Amino acid sequence: MKQYRLNRLFNAKSGKCFDVAIDHGFFSEYAFLQSIENIEQSVRTIVDANPDAVQLTTGQARYLQSIPGKQKPALVLRTDVANVYGSKLEATSFSLMLEDCVEQAVRLDAACMCVNLFSIPNAPEVTKECIQNILKLKPLSEKYSMPMMVEPLVFRPNEEKGGYMVNGELAKILPLVRQAVELGADIIKADPTDDVTLYHKVVEIAGSTPVLVRGGGRASDEEILKRTEELMKQGVKGIVYGRNIIQHPNPAKITKALMGMVHDNLTAAEALLLLN
Repeated sequence: MKQYRLNRLFNAKSGKCFDVAIDHGFFSEYAFLQSIENIEQSVRTIVDANPDAVQLTTGQARYLQSIPGKQKPALVLRTDVANVYGSKLEATSFSLMLEDCVEQAVRLDAACMCVNLFSIPNAPEVTKECIQNILKLKPLSEKYSMPMMVEPLVFRPNEEKGGYMVNGELAKILPLVRQAVELGADIIKADPTDDVTLYHKVVEIAGSTPVLVRGGGRASDEEILKRTEELMKQGVKGIVYGRNIIQHPNPAKITKALMGMVHDNLTAAEALLLLN
């Protein structure tokens, strides 16, 4: 029965998904609020561009789900909150899960829920909490037929640059993605590798579990479009972009350009023409 919800998440034409993440306010970082200060307006802008899904928190999901009509994007509900994104790590790091989050996802008519699986240097306790969160979610995910998207994220040491710096090493990403699959993920949401042409190895390690690729930090239009083109060639089932949408001068246009790449096999050059 999970397939019923997955049918709302993955586009019927292409079998792929474009999810726009605007759940950044959950993590209590000032820099993450850029361009989503007015979350209701941000949601409406994204909805008008018609992606397949929008990723929101339980406190903000109403701005999507209160929109009338049946054509709005599916809801991906963020289920956990962490304090690991700052320029300086806190004395105690954590990743905490919402209470009764699967039932909340059902009540909010979500198509999917999203949970982190962090690998942070010198913070094994956070990885443990993430695994515990997933272990609690899995049986409830099955009971309520609510798909579980697991987000395996490998961090660089905080002292390298500070802030939210992900590690794109293939050898670091592969085992964490595989662990997420072994823990029962229905969908994987993972970072791109430093060498994007090797991303098919991430797809391979995930087996039959569909892989969506995160967008990461803000990049130029040319860079994000070229990266997306290469990723789609590598067999991914879609993308989950946040800051490259919401911090773009024209969120609706960049969404439509990327939708063309995901669902209509546009090249980066063709998408750039559409954008401009």
